Amino acid sequence: MKKLITLVLLLVSLTVLAQEKIPVTEADYGNNTVEMADRMRADGKIYVLVGIIGIIFTGITVYLVSTERKITKIEKSITTQK
Repeated sequence: MKKLITLVLLLVSLTVLAQEKIPVTEADYGNNTVEMADRMRADGKIYVLVGIIGIIFTGITVYLVSTERKITKIEKSITTQK
């Protein structure tokens, strides 16, 4: 019964999430600019965005390294107790 319900829900979700196909035109191939990035670069905000992404990446890296050190320390204390 669970398999049948899962199968029905899967089929329903596939039809609900289906998207219409949008044709690609010649103008799409010639578009070499990204308006949002050009606007942010012109306003000087792109550097703020890059800085924030750098800070987040650095924070995640520091957190992972400190967690790894703590885990290593705990593993060593467990092996010495045996």
